[in-house]
Amino acid sequence: MSELPHAIPPSDAWRQTHLGRLLGHAMRQFDARVLQLMARDVAVPLALSNLAARDQVSAAHIHITRHLSLAGDRITDLAERAGMSKQAMADLVDQCVAWGLVTRESDPHDRRARRVCFTPTGLDWLQAFHDAVAQAEAEFVESVGQDVATVVQIGLEAYAGDSGTLA
Repeated sequence: MSELPHAIPPSDAWRQTHLGRLLGHAMRQFDARVLQLMARDVAVPLALSNLAARDQVSAAHIHITRHLSLAGDRITDLAERAGMSKQAMADLVDQCVAWGLVTRESDPHDRRARRVCFTPTGLDWLQAFHDAVAQAEAEFVESVGQDVATVVQIGLEAYAGDSGTLA
């Protein structure tokens, strides 16, 4: 039995260095740094700080912090904005309810629906998230330089179709 010849690329390194992999790695590194900074923030309630320090709070929990509006949202809308299934978001919300970050409240527009809303502790967490993101962005700028950081931001905004500002 003869084996068919397989086309072998001259280099296999592209699998480790393609743009998607680099973007994913950079996002995981950025989120890990944000969580690390939040764990050290004195404004974060001690129990939440301890959870973050012991890696009990993950980047997945950041989806709620990133996507929950100040007015509150239905889980379906929150899950859609975060790019998650409704069930996965419901599980995250359950954890965040247990930690005192959010509550489930009646939706004033639909009695059958519930809205997820930040608690006062959750708003403190959101402020700590804001501060940590600003610090992580400043560290990124310091690491790569302002010119490179600006080019990266402009490129990512163009690619993602998003607008925002980096330090």
